[in-house]
Amino acid sequence: MQTREPVGGARPTSRDVARAAGVSQATVSLVLGGKWRGRVSERTAGLVREAARELGYRPNLAARNLRLGRTRTALLVVPALTNEFFARVYAGAAAVAAEHGFGVVVYPSPEGIGPARDPFASARAALDGVIASSMAAGALDAIRGADLPLVMLDSDPADPASAAQVNLDIADGMRQVTDHLLGLGHRRFVHLASAVPSWTFEVRARALAAALGAAPDAELRTVPAPLDVSGAREATERALTGAAPRPTALICDDDILAAGACKAVRRLGLRVPEDVSVTGFDDLALATALEPELTTVRLPAERVGEEGMSALLAVLRGESPAPGALPVTLIPRASTAPPGR
Repeated sequence: MQTREPVGGARPTSRDVARAAGVSQATVSLVLGGKWRGRVSERTAGLVREAARELGYRPNLAARNLRLGRTRTALLVVPALTNEFFARVYAGAAAVAAEHGFGVVVYPSPEGIGPARDPFASARAALDGVIASSMAAGALDAIRGADLPLVMLDSDPADPASAAQVNLDIADGMRQVTDHLLGLGHRRFVHLASAVPSWTFEVRARALAAALGAAPDAELRTVPAPLDVSGAREATERALTGAAPRPTALICDDDILAAGACKAVRRLGLRVPEDVSVTGFDDLALATALEPELTTVRLPAERVGEEGMSALLAVLRGESPAPGALPVTLIPRASTAPPGR
């Protein structure tokens, strides 16, 4: 096939592709728009794709969007791709999206907790909306001005920039943890708190302080820790070897922090739960990989993604989804027991 470069080095157009492939512009639109099957032969579709590739042609997404109405693509912004929770959120969102002919693209903020760079310089016209899950404070500043509907998951419901919110009943989850530990007889607690400045972790801290503040003789110390196993282990070692009386229970903001706490307990020659009870939050696969298995709060991550995508679809239809909080469930396992057992 002979191709011809556009005159003057200008950006190639669909007309250039049509001329190079020896077909009409309508045929080019069908092939590159993915709507050619049953209307254009396999051979012709191949010629069009080859011509577009050789010319370096890229569709004008903004123009296509004006013609077709929507690109049927949502962006899911998450703190990290390495956390199982966000993989499950994506799975839920993608399942609902597929039912409505949408796709979901995942975009992580740098290092999991830093501000998300603005991805819209090149992709703005290719998106219908944004779903953002559990982001640190200030992480979405670059995205808020993108003129796209924003649905927030596990985030501050008072945020004025969001078109809809889907939240978990995080406060109730922490209340379930404290009721469980108080019922076992614990009164000396350390809160191993995530150092990430986000709404979801602030809610955990407030709910924990309120629940234990109402309990007679309960003592609470808060120890911040990086959201990784190594940092959590080091923070726990400091908490367990300080001058204050040793806590009988460690309440961790996340299962990853709880894994670090369990490592610290063992390294100090102590036992879980005989010497120190440990609880987590999320119910990741890690919770049952630990020994003893971890008492934790199960968060319905897939449903969060499902509800988030459903909310975005409703916003795109011009509707206003009612905010609500999805229930969470304490899963008692062998990492908790009465103190001094």
